[in-house]
Amino acid sequence: MTLQTRIPTLRRSPTVLIAGGAGFIGSHLCDSLLQRGNAVICLDNLFTGRIANIRPLLNHPNFRFIEHNVQEEIEIEGEIDRIYSLACPASPRHYQRDPVGTMKTCVLGTINLLELAHYKGARVLQASTSEVYGDPEVHPQPESYLGNVNPIGPRACYDEGKRAAETLMFDYHRTHGTEIKVARIFNTYGPRMLENDGRVVSNFIVQALRGEPITIYGGGTQTRSFCFVDDLVRGLQLLMESPSSVTGPCNLGNPHEVTIEAIAREVLTYTESASQLRFEALPKDDPKRRKPVIDTASRLLGWRPRVALRDGLQATIAYFAMRIAGESPTLVPALARRKRGPARSLLSSE
Repeated sequence: MTLQTRIPTLRRSPTVLIAGGAGFIGSHLCDSLLQRGNAVICLDNLFTGRIANIRPLLNHPNFRFIEHNVQEEIEIEGEIDRIYSLACPASPRHYQRDPVGTMKTCVLGTINLLELAHYKGARVLQASTSEVYGDPEVHPQPESYLGNVNPIGPRACYDEGKRAAETLMFDYHRTHGTEIKVARIFNTYGPRMLENDGRVVSNFIVQALRGEPITIYGGGTQTRSFCFVDDLVRGLQLLMESPSSVTGPCNLGNPHEVTIEAIAREVLTYTESASQLRFEALPKDDPKRRKPVIDTASRLLGWRPRVALRDGLQATIAYFAMRIAGESPTLVPALARRKRGPARSLLSSE
């Protein structure tokens, strides 16, 4: 009788490439995937990403950082199972600084990552944006809405660049059989945002902590829907690991809609700042309303945001308070306690 012994083979940890992994969202994704036992390759040219975001990971045995611009051809040895395409500046202040470079990142960068995915047999997720809907004429915005984008405006390098990236993803899927996922990300906030990126939450918090006027563009009645970064990262991973038949596009965002002025006043409440509101002209093509329909994510991924806006804001304020305190003691204002009763929150607990 022949005795056959089954020798267990060691399973290789999945290897994940995150383009834009040193950025705000990408660095949180690096953290989460490493905690799940993945090997992570972080690719970033540090245009808006920061080494500080990934510094705690640099000595991790399963983490590797490569400084590289996705506009250039990407060559990485070894197996790659998953690719997250997050490499692109996401705030107008930064993507308008080099609009041609932004478009190149969206188009050439996406092609290079798709070529790498095709060569490695990897699944690839494109971080698209709610900006593909432009200044929407349909509210709230479902994935079926084709958008209202100005192709020659100052925001077009990003808006149209992301629309082109989605086109490339689906063309590679149709012509090469590449496994793709497309996430349309709505406004996201949380620790590790850049303090100078010009986005609503970071702007308001930094101005309040420094005792500067809170700048509101327009009348403050325009709306946004803010998703905490932890919720978004969870949604990205659920989409990436969903069945191959689920390609997207898939909205990921918090459907709780609030006005810009309400956010500003809430930040003033939580920081106990004496800053005043200052209203300025609304930038060209700035969308008036933003609210995602997340039925697709809820039905196919079992995903909904969990972090209430007030909790996320307080965590983000604490992060920026530490950063500003580290800059110089003179930048930390005496946060004047206004003589009044307990403030009533303008935000729901959703």
